[in-house]
Amino acid sequence: MTLDAVLVASAALFCVGLYGALSQQVVVMVMMGLELMLNGVILAVAGLWWFLAPAPDGQVLLLVVIAAMTVEMAMGFAVATLLHRSRESDMTDTATDLSG
Repeated sequence: MTLDAVLVASAALFCVGLYGALSQQVVVMVMMGLELMLNGVILAVAGLWWFLAPAPDGQVLLLVVIAAMTVEMAMGFAVATLLHRSRESDMTDTATDLSG
């Protein structure tokens, strides 16, 4: 696989995620779009790192970033679940004021 193919795949992931994040109003779908965008960026960084300097240091750092993203998305899903339970809605319009 060439660097061009990796960068095209990462750009496609980012574009699909951007479309999903901007076109949806359900909180979970917006978060899935953001996750696709982050995965596209991580794929591009991993591809560049592998083709420029194929040392395992970069891959370990990317695994740490993916683990941090997992925790962040779990917290986001917890907020979305709390929003759904308290307001009986999962739309982004009702998430503008989370204080009540």
